[in-house]
Parts: sequence; structure tokens; C-alpha cells
Amino acid sequence: MAEEKTTTPAATTTAKPAVAKPASSRPASSRPPHRSSSRPPYRSSHGAPRRKMRWAVAHIKSTYNNTLVTVTDITGTETIARVTGGMMVKADRLESSPGAAMGIAKRIAEICRERGIAALYIRVKAKGGHSGPKNTGPGAQACIRALSRSGIRIGKIEDVTPEPHNGCRAKGGKRGRRV
Repeated sequence: MAEEKTTTPAATTTAKPAVAKPASSRPASSRPPHRSSSRPPYRSSHGAPRRKMRWAVAHIKSTYNNTLVTVTDITGTETIARVTGGMMVKADRLESSPGAAMGIAKRIAEICRERGIAALYIRVKAKGGHSGPKNTGPGAQACIRALSRSGIRIGKIEDVTPEPHNGCRAKGGKRGRRV
């Protein structure tokens, strides 16, 4: 029998020296670490210092008969402003109109600017429930557009119409409402 020569991998390779890695996983060329509060305030594009923006929540309830807008603080506990369609127009039939909604938005924007509020989250609500329409009236969209055109910054817009979960029996009888 012939003898075979076996070589071990450790014998053929040379040992490499261990390289110490930096303590952080980021490369050295990334941005510097966060500085303390002695940093100068941020400046906008035209050089004025940028203030922290104050946010509020605008609750818009838009039905086919009226449009109501209530502005609260972020938690919803303190009411800042409340304007309805009846405060804008004389005729009852015009309370839900887009024109009344634009007037509502204009007055809301004035009040918000007086209080130092620069931005709004918007929560839109229709009548909803088990017997009301689940789509908003004509004033909701006009109100949102007028708010954004008046210089108020708009954040998230969400629909908070109440949705029934098969609670009460719907009206209309066994075969539904026949039109």
C-alpha cells in the first residue's frame, strides 16, 4: 500500500492578524453626534428662525342639513373654536352648502392664527350609525379645501363616521324599504 500525505488546512494557511473594528457600526464619515442645547436655532430658507409648529384637531361634522366645525387641542379636551353653518348664512337650506363651509373655514383659520395654531389634523364625520347616511354632506370637502388655501397646514385627514356592528334592527320591514 502506498502512503498518502495529508496536509491540514491550518498548516497551509498563514494566520492573519486580528483587525480592531471601531466601536460604532457607522462609518467615520457619517454626521457628527448630537450636540447639546447650545446649538443655534434652525433657520428657514429666508434666514428667519423656525418656530415649533403648534397643532390642533379640526372635527368636521358634515350632514345634508348642516356643517359643524370644532377645533380642539391635540387631546380633544379643550375646545378652541366652534363654528356652524347657521352662523354663516341666513337661510336654513344653505347651512350645509359649500359656500357656508368656505365661510366656516375662513373664520376657523382666523381664530387659529390668533391662538398661534399653524397646523390642523382633520377628522371628518358623517351622520352614520344604523339609520344615518354614511357619506358626508356637501360642506366637508369645501371646508378642507378652504382651510388649506387659507394658509393652515393640513396633517392627516381621517374619516371617523360611526359604523354599525349589527346592533339595532334597521327600519324598512322584512323586505327592506321599497322605493
